[in-house]
Parts: sequence; C-alpha cells; structure tokens
Amino acid sequence: MEYKGASSYNDNQFFDNYISRRNRKESPNNVIEKPILLDMIGDVKGLKVLDLGCGDALFGVELLKKGCFSYDGVEGSENMQKEATKNLDGTVGNVHLSPMETWSFQSSNYDLVVSRLALHYLADLKVLFKEVHSSLASNGKFIFSVQHPILTSSIKSAAVSSSKTDWIVDDYFNSGERVEPWINKKVVKYHRTIEEYYQLLKQAGFKVGDIREGTPRTEEFADESEYKRRMRIPLFLLFACEK
Repeated sequence: MEYKGASSYNDNQFFDNYISRRNRKESPNNVIEKPILLDMIGDVKGLKVLDLGCGDALFGVELLKKGCFSYDGVEGSENMQKEATKNLDGTVGNVHLSPMETWSFQSSNYDLVVSRLALHYLADLKVLFKEVHSSLASNGKFIFSVQHPILTSSIKSAAVSSSKTDWIVDDYFNSGERVEPWINKKVVKYHRTIEEYYQLLKQAGFKVGDIREGTPRTEEFADESEYKRRMRIPLFLLFACEK
C-alpha cells in the first residue's frame, strides 16, 4: 500500500513510530532544519501565523511562546490534528483538519505563512503558492522547508539502509512522483529541482529573498561523528519569500 499526503499518519503504528523519531533530540529536523528556519523567520512578535502541514503543532507552541499574535495550523491527518489540538491546549493557537490543497485561504489575512517539510507531498504547488501569496498581508513572508531535491531525485539509496554516508543522485531533471520506503511503509513524494521551486514561487508573485540548503552547525551536535556524517549529504532546502 502506498500512502499519499497526510494519510500515512492515520496508520496508528506509523504515527507512533513517526512521533517517536521526529521528537527525539538528535532528529535532523531539530538540529539542522529548525535552527535555520528560525533564523530566516526572525522576530515573530505580534504576527498572525499560518502553518501549512503543521503536524503536531509543537512548532506553533514555540512561535506562540516567542510572541506571535495568533497561530493557525492546517493539518490533513486526523491523528496529527488530535495531537496538535492537545499540544495547543491552553494557548490561543488553533489547528484545522484539512488538506492544504483544499484549505480556504483568507485574503490578506496573515503576516507569515510557514511550512515545514510538507510541500514535497503535494503533486501541484502552482495553485497553492498563489493561494499563499493571496493570503498574505502586504510585505508578508512565506518561509518553508522541503526535503532536498538531491534526496527526492532517486529512491535507490533510500531503499538500501537508514544510516547513510553517501547518496545516489539520478533522474534529477525528471520531476514527478517518487515512492519512497520510510518507517517500514511506502510513502509518495514529489520531486522538483531547486530551479522548479524557484520558478513556481516567481510565477506566484513572490520575491525570493533567501535560499538555504541546511548546512549543519557544529554547535547543534553533541556527537562530532554525527556532525561529520551530516556534512556529507544535504537533507533540506529552505526558501524565504516576500509578497
């Protein structure tokens, strides 16, 4: 069975395994992607924030603690939405059960739209990017991360082992669906080149101000050997855009 979009997280076993992996201290999401994303976001005090594919919304809890005015998470998985609701309890944050593709975006409503490692699950980003652009207030920002295209280009290395020191790059310029083995399941992702992401953002009307490839920072790692391993293969691609 192949899982598309957020449906994999409605498999209870997969969901439990994912939460355990995702929230471990040494997760690459925590030691590589998040510090860079927070740098790109900057000060959130007083901002209205929309988080697309918010997962368990722990990132939303963090943004609320940093002073954002409001937080709306959009999540397509019922299991994740329940977890997010639990984590946001006692805050002004909200989570909405909806696929990103069919979410009813409000025009000029948000100061910041974020998305962490969710957009590579969508077959079509052209319409979504235009909706995000419309949902932002004047000079609003869209900041997001995706799996690095070097990883999504081919699943040959993903099928070999979980701990890797190199990666086979193949079919890079052939965009489209990939079926990747992940946490003992088959998950559908969509490969795009860096150029394609950039062009889609420009076509939607965004000004792309910054691009990062998730360079590891030695101070974030307790284990030097793990830092050196993570310096070999780019895991993340991040964009900071402005309306």
